[in-house]
Amino acid sequence: MPTRRDFSGPGDLRAMQAMCSRVWSPSARFHPGQLAWNRYCEPVDPTRPGPDEAIALWWADGEVVGFGWAESPDWLELQLDPTRPEPAGAVAAEVVAWFEDWSDAPRQSVHVMAGDQSEPALAEAGFRADPTSWHFTHHLLDLRELPPLRHVPGYGFRPVEKADATARAAVHRAAWADVGHSRFTAEAYVQLRQAWPYRPDLDWVAFDPTGALVASALVWLDDRTHVALVEPVGCLPQHRGRGLAGAVTVAALHRARDLGARTGLVSPRGDDDHAGPRHLYQSLGFHPVARTVTWTRSLD
Repeated sequence: MPTRRDFSGPGDLRAMQAMCSRVWSPSARFHPGQLAWNRYCEPVDPTRPGPDEAIALWWADGEVVGFGWAESPDWLELQLDPTRPEPAGAVAAEVVAWFEDWSDAPRQSVHVMAGDQSEPALAEAGFRADPTSWHFTHHLLDLRELPPLRHVPGYGFRPVEKADATARAAVHRAAWADVGHSRFTAEAYVQLRQAWPYRPDLDWVAFDPTGALVASALVWLDDRTHVALVEPVGCLPQHRGRGLAGAVTVAALHRARDLGARTGLVSPRGDDDHAGPRHLYQSLGFHPVARTVTWTRSLD
């Protein structure tokens, strides 16, 4: 029977990523790079979760077979090892029970892939799926069909350099300001660069004629699966409408393909409330393959 251990540092994140790499498929919730981005998109103590979050791992035979990541008292992300169908159901039930014990929120939501092995445990615990709510949609691109590099008059594209840390973080914050407040500081960026599978040659920026950074695209390559995740992409508002977000993404993916990537992956919103990124990626050739669903229960 799998045993639980609470998160205790970068080694546990690496073990979670190893599971995600080992079991990855188009319908898997997480790519290893997504976990790295989620962990270090703001400054953190690497040895422990933040004050309003909790992470627990379930182990069997020396490897992680499931984990729960409560990003807040009312929001849980989880992933199971689908190659172990027997313990997966038991682990799902334990993750839900662990979340309930930790959380004091009167309304709780769990975010999983549609058809996930955790669905019976969620239903048993009183959660109900809402397929009409906002969601993410996994999109794939065979990198043999990657569009050619794009020229945008007046702009150039290159991988980041160490001296770019402050400017690189600032570009991301400004690009995402109209979506929500970002805490991606230079400190967070330094932490991110130390996380596997970050590679500086897959972290690309666009710059204007003065050399100022105006857009960025970060790609995470898992050498085991040859899947390159694009997460995140952003462009300063005053430079939008020129094709920079698409061009810098294509440039980063060309480099990933040179390094052995075979498949591109991106997970934009699938609903119409934030459709712009989805339209951008589909214009590059990405196509939807799977989606998430939010399950919610009220404890009032």
